Amino acid sequence: MGVKIPNMKPNYSLDDMRCFCMVAQYGSFKQAAVALQMPLSTLSRRIAKLEQDLALRLFNRDAHRVQLTFAGQRYYRRSAPIFDELDNVAACLQQDRNEAKGTIRISAPINFSVQVLVHHFNAFMKQYPDIELDLKLSNQTIDIDEEAMDLAFRIGHHSATHWIGRQLTNIRFAICGPANLDVSHIKAPADLAGLPTVLCSPMLTWSLQHIHSGEKQAYTATDNIRLKVDDMSLLTEVIAGGIGVGFIPDYHAQPLLESGKIQHILPDWSNQARGCEMLYRDRDNIPYRVRLLIDFMLQRFQGNDGVM
Repeated sequence: MGVKIPNMKPNYSLDDMRCFCMVAQYGSFKQAAVALQMPLSTLSRRIAKLEQDLALRLFNRDAHRVQLTFAGQRYYRRSAPIFDELDNVAACLQQDRNEAKGTIRISAPINFSVQVLVHHFNAFMKQYPDIELDLKLSNQTIDIDEEAMDLAFRIGHHSATHWIGRQLTNIRFAICGPANLDVSHIKAPADLAGLPTVLCSPMLTWSLQHIHSGEKQAYTATDNIRLKVDDMSLLTEVIAGGIGVGFIPDYHAQPLLESGKIQHILPDWSNQARGCEMLYRDRDNIPYRVRLLIDFMLQRFQGNDGVM
């Protein structure tokens, strides 16, 4: 039968180990006590307690010097890297609080990022060259907690109720169609029925509002639907290609309207307010680099609506 070794639970603290490492590093109880900002007598008692708990002699002491024993040398080689790593962790955390450096994880919709946010991100990265942006772009709603995002941009309603939301802008949509489509009979949203239509998920129902009277209507195409997609850029290209009528953001529509590739249908009707929010977790305990980006985006979107 083998000898059963009883479970040994160490009853010394990490602080005791740090005290030991400081004495070993300085080769002096006095200098270590100064570095640790503790009385020399307290440091001596803690080292003695550590030796008692380990049942090992760690130092040979005389009136002039302190030397590690063989066991002390082995213990120091194994212990010192622990505190080097802890110091590195502390330095990284301090960097989070005070330095414009590190990575920011961001979730955002594809189309809004490509058309709008990219210009602001470019300006931010030029201003802060030591900050990296890790972008996760998706037109589907992802779990921003599970994905450990620092910042998220959401258009319309969102379910992240425990995140702090800051309104950046309202996205305006326009009903647009192919340039050669006859729309002379279209006087109200109901007149759109039967026209070839292309839809972009999740906006399958168009929540409309008259820009002058404020009247609200909801339009849902029920027939002659030519295409459903979940990408606004593709939707816009399909409309310009002559396939049908669609509902697209003004930042997508404007260049094509100006070039005559598409036409604006019912220009007195736009979407009901559909806001873009910037979401983040904590107003106080937030990394400095994330705070910089939050403030930067808020400043960029103030005054000019931030769309271009």
